[in-house]
Amino acid sequence: MEIKEDKDQDKTSILLEDLASLETYARDLFTFLPLPVCLVSAIGIILEANPAFEEISGYQTGELIGKSIDSIFRKRKINELAEETLKEGLVRAKEIELLTKEKKKIPARVSTILRKTEEGETIGYFMAFFNLSDIKKKELELREAQTALLNMLEDTAKGREIAEEAKKETLAIITNFTDGLLVLDKENKLSLINPKAKDFFDINTEKVFGKSIAELSKISLFKSLTDILGADPKKIFRKEFSIGENVVLEATTVPLMHEGEKEKIGTLIVLHDITREKLIEKMKTEFVSLSAHQLRTPLSAIKWTLKMLLDGDLGALTQEQHDFIEKTYKSNERLINLVNDLLNVTRIEEGRYIYGPVFADLGTLVQSAIDVYRDAINKKKIKFLFKRSSKDLPKIPMDVEKMRLVISNLIDNAVKYTLWGGQIILSIDRTDGELEFIIKDSGVGIPAKQQKRVFSKFFRGSNAIKLDTEGTGLGLFVAKNIIEAHGGEIWFDSKEGQGTTFYFTLPTREELE
Repeated sequence: MEIKEDKDQDKTSILLEDLASLETYARDLFTFLPLPVCLVSAIGIILEANPAFEEISGYQTGELIGKSIDSIFRKRKINELAEETLKEGLVRAKEIELLTKEKKKIPARVSTILRKTEEGETIGYFMAFFNLSDIKKKELELREAQTALLNMLEDTAKGREIAEEAKKETLAIITNFTDGLLVLDKENKLSLINPKAKDFFDINTEKVFGKSIAELSKISLFKSLTDILGADPKKIFRKEFSIGENVVLEATTVPLMHEGEKEKIGTLIVLHDITREKLIEKMKTEFVSLSAHQLRTPLSAIKWTLKMLLDGDLGALTQEQHDFIEKTYKSNERLINLVNDLLNVTRIEEGRYIYGPVFADLGTLVQSAIDVYRDAINKKKIKFLFKRSSKDLPKIPMDVEKMRLVISNLIDNAVKYTLWGGQIILSIDRTDGELEFIIKDSGVGIPAKQQKRVFSKFFRGSNAIKLDTEGTGLGLFVAKNIIEAHGGEIWFDSKEGQGTTFYFTLPTREELE
């Protein structure tokens, strides 16, 4: 009997030890479980909470125990959850918002299970939480991405409609444009030709589409255009060329690029018909030339008659008669100079202005021109310096009379528009393959807004007209054409009230052209 009691005591002891171990295991599991869990009484009082619950709620365990569960969750929601748990025994994955100690709302998914005694009496329930913050954030991002995608698709559809409409408008403009339009792709192959350009070249568009500049140059009517375009079209502005004998066009190229990008995707060629303008210009030139020639003969006769009177060849004159005739002679000279300028302009426009270039010394021409203006320089007390290069200046091919006219025009302007006591510095020097002429004055200068027109026909600065009412405004136009006909360049720098500097260069060729 005693042996049996001892065995029963050993079993009880073992069961108690197992129960204590099991309780310790459950406690450890409850403590270290990463899922937030709390034990709630049947009347909604928190009895226990694990560290994960402390972390999510922001409360310490001591603050949580004895706290009403509806102070952490919305009262209506938690009451519904509690009622369902007590009725059903468990609740799975109900969404609810947890209110932290810092009053921050955390979305969570809650599951509960009822806790009862061995006798079946309800003593409360366990609540386990899963933090949905990251999921909700991802869902929000996904919804935003979906919304953005839908907006993009909608915008793309609208953009496509707008692009189609813009394409139709562009094609309508191109088709009805009064100028000829050609488009070359980035490989310089013809990709578009509008009806006006098609009329200019009188060609079937299918025969020229996709052809390169080299291939187009083999078509006779395209030859003059491809000559000015070259193999790789650069920027061209209003370059003239002819198609056949009766059509004159003006070509301008525009590089085509995508907005914000620098890489060229093609070239637009605009062809403007200037046939009528050229015909009018030719008629005007012929009229001016005819008129000037007709005026030249009687003016020359008047000049020599007046000269004979002034020289006394036709008898003695009183002083008063001499003065009147001298004024008439000077006025006649101005008319002759005007006629000569007009003839020079017409010859330039007809392309027959430079005759028989010979090798000549530019320095000698400059010195002789200075000597002509010596009296005018001294009369205005102008300090005139001629700085000739220390290097030996080579003779260069030129039309001597025309070059003398250029130099005289530039010196005449410098003297005329330099005030009393001013200064003029003229220099000639040799640079790489060129002779450079520079004349700098301290005169009235050229207004900035008028400088673009300096080399135009009949242009005179507004301040120059006030200073000297005489002048045709043709001198610099003629000078520019003479210099360029010799293969040189001419340009200037000027500031109103501070003077002007004119430059020109001439190539030092070894052979006559």
